[in-house]
Amino acid sequence: MITSGLALLLGVAASSFGQVSTQTPRDRTANIRSVPSGAKMKFKGVVIRRDADTFTIRDRSRADYQVLLTDATSIKTYGGFFRGGKRYAVTDILRGLIVEVEGRGDSQGQLVADKIRFNESDMRAAVTTDTRVGPVEENQERMAGQMDELSAIAAEARKEAGAANERISALDDYDVQETVVVNFKVNSAVLSPEAKQQLDTLAEKAMTAKGYVIEVAGHTDATGSVAKNFRLSQQRAESVVQYLAVNHKIPLRRFITPMGYGKTEAAADNTTAEGRAQNRRVEVKMLTNRGMMTPAARSQ
Repeated sequence: MITSGLALLLGVAASSFGQVSTQTPRDRTANIRSVPSGAKMKFKGVVIRRDADTFTIRDRSRADYQVLLTDATSIKTYGGFFRGGKRYAVTDILRGLIVEVEGRGDSQGQLVADKIRFNESDMRAAVTTDTRVGPVEENQERMAGQMDELSAIAAEARKEAGAANERISALDDYDVQETVVVNFKVNSAVLSPEAKQQLDTLAEKAMTAKGYVIEVAGHTDATGSVAKNFRLSQQRAESVVQYLAVNHKIPLRRFITPMGYGKTEAAADNTTAEGRAQNRRVEVKMLTNRGMMTPAARSQ
């Protein structure tokens, strides 16, 4: 579990670096250590960059090396006592994968890999982090005692992901674009011609909106029992939803569950006839999603 978590966190960090990097190829090799030509080396680390025929590996001392893949490179999982490891193609070496590399240095300072070995569980973790962002914060807290040396990398990854996270967080934020209040007669949940006209106008605006939902809240005046008013206010809210869905083909997924509040949220004084008329209402709000309306930050 610890090994898989290490791969997950490093995969996220490496993925973030790879997506936002604006360095030139010359800059990217500035911190890579050279392997002496002909020197045989074997070390273990995490893949932080993947190119066509090479990948960059970082060991626990934070030293980076460039590894060259060839047709003769043997890529397998660790084998057990009675069986050999599972073979993988060179294209399966992913960012975030913890590998053990053995080979010799060439004239370019690269390590020409003869053998690459890794755990099957680490491969599954690398595949997961290569396709989606995992819960970095939860993993960091759960494994803090084992990953103190990786805290700097995690902090940099979170910083680079800040812009994307801000937009994702905005998916829970809505702005009110339109508000319509339709009124009803005493003890009635039937829409009047005037109410239908108001809903028609709202529906026309909804047809051209993107990322919107419709909130419907029913209310009553203070006359009658509490149970009756809750039931009547719910019927009024559902009457509005039915009209918009049937007459204007607004999908039901666009509606927040309609709610009847009875007489609990009066908008006017219930002691007067005029006030009670204002309270026999349904409030309809068209909300647009702030995250959907905000353009995504362009990745360099």
